[in-house]
Amino acid sequence: MRTPRPPQVRCAVYTRKSSEEGLEQSFNSLDAQREACSAYILSQASDGWCEVADKYDDGGLSGGTLERPALQRLLGDVAAGRVDIIVVYKVDRLTRSLLDFARLVEAFDTAGTSFVSVTQSFNTTTSMGRLTLNMLLSFAQFEREVTAERIRDKIAASKARGMWMGGISPLGYEPDGRSLKIVDNHAAITRTVFTRYLELGNVRRLAESLERDGVLSPARTTRSGKTIGGVPFTRGQLYLMLKCRTFLGEIAHKDQVYPGLHDAIIERGTWDAVQAMLAANLQGSREGQRGSEPSLLAGKLTDDAGVPLVATHAVARGRRYRYYTSQALQTGTGDQGLRIPAREIETVVTHAVAKFVADPLQLANDAHIAIPADDYARLTRRAEELSVRLKRREWGITRQLVAGVRVERGRISVGMSTGELAAALDVALIAAVPATVTISSDVRLTRSGRAMRLIHTSAAQPPAEVNPSLVRLLAEAHRYWRELRKGEQNVTELAQAAGVSPAYLTRVLRLAFLSPTIDDAILSGRQRAGLDVQTLTAADAVPPSWQEQASSFL
Repeated sequence: MRTPRPPQVRCAVYTRKSSEEGLEQSFNSLDAQREACSAYILSQASDGWCEVADKYDDGGLSGGTLERPALQRLLGDVAAGRVDIIVVYKVDRLTRSLLDFARLVEAFDTAGTSFVSVTQSFNTTTSMGRLTLNMLLSFAQFEREVTAERIRDKIAASKARGMWMGGISPLGYEPDGRSLKIVDNHAAITRTVFTRYLELGNVRRLAESLERDGVLSPARTTRSGKTIGGVPFTRGQLYLMLKCRTFLGEIAHKDQVYPGLHDAIIERGTWDAVQAMLAANLQGSREGQRGSEPSLLAGKLTDDAGVPLVATHAVARGRRYRYYTSQALQTGTGDQGLRIPAREIETVVTHAVAKFVADPLQLANDAHIAIPADDYARLTRRAEELSVRLKRREWGITRQLVAGVRVERGRISVGMSTGELAAALDVALIAAVPATVTISSDVRLTRSGRAMRLIHTSAAQPPAEVNPSLVRLLAEAHRYWRELRKGEQNVTELAQAAGVSPAYLTRVLRLAFLSPTIDDAILSGRQRAGLDVQTLTAADAVPPSWQEQASSFL
């Protein structure tokens, strides 16, 4: 009587090595692991074990992550039911993380697959076996973390001594052992970037100037053989260069800066001037201004073609002006698009949403809100409170309610989240309602310089909003005129005393002769939408005729 053959058990051998050292040898660590595992599988042939043909080898990859090509391929085969047992030399070849191990065991259990460690005997199908395995993995993870801490401490100590600890060297240097050596022709480009930024005062104009003059990022080959450079500088690259302390002959590590072993490319005076200019362009004239006036519609605004408008800002004479700009204009890849003053469109959107919320019956109908007969009074009260919060420009609630804004030719469409509306009003929605409800505000776009202004075409105007900058500008104009009338100073002397240029002071002086109607409109917030300091102080912006001024500014 013949003994029945045991069922076939398909075994996959998985091998891993953390470093690439020695992998080029004809018989390396991966081969040794696979040979031991294959011998173990062969010893279990009487139980039907047989090795699959596919090889799963990860060389030079850490066990602290599951993002390994061979491991991911193995997991795919496990999920497809092509593997019954995974054989490894040691458990830490599979993973060194307890969290990753739990994920692997869950995947194995789902597919009905188990695994065997050749040098560590335990059974993962029993609770004791899992406990033993967890203990082994805990020590493996501890070893990995201790090793990582030791490496981090070594890097910190080496940088404190001014050593270069690897990575892509900044433009103008090349690695020289544990230091950097200056590459003269590349260093000349770095110096050009710093000096030209001080001349232009703007990273966008700097990038355009370098590309126009044919100054490219030099082509370089890293130690890994990757080629970088050979293309125009991007603004991101230029920002990183202008802030890189390595050019000062220093080594930075986290928040600490140490004297480096390498020579400096940029002088301290030039560096300090560049940092001061970067800080001024970033912050404007008042500290914390960015946080006090955020871009309300960032990530929510598109043009009529669905192309996103990017939140940007410009700094002029110490003041910060915010815009929403088409990507083509922002990146310089085109000259067509929108550039809308942020405060204008935010006011239009906020007013439209507040008006919509203030009418509880229209709100309930359009947003598909269920109103019990005895709950109307509460809804009315909640709607009034929400409308008041919106008019106060509470940033959080507006961002929460507005799902998206689309700038079209004759109107602005605001998509509001019905779910967020219901939550803010503490009411229920009718079943199967749309995710958003769209409201519109009738406006037309008119161009003023590079910017597109929003002009209301309906009688429904947003409430008057006094522009403090315009009021201060009018006060300055009348003060300058009073000083000149005294006859003690001329324009040049007055400009020097005020800390402005004579040309700017002259343009401001013109505002002392604005029509009284326009003065009243500015003081009461009834000027034309989009009228700002830049518009009024631009060259030839103020016509001498009061009638022409009214056409331009009201």
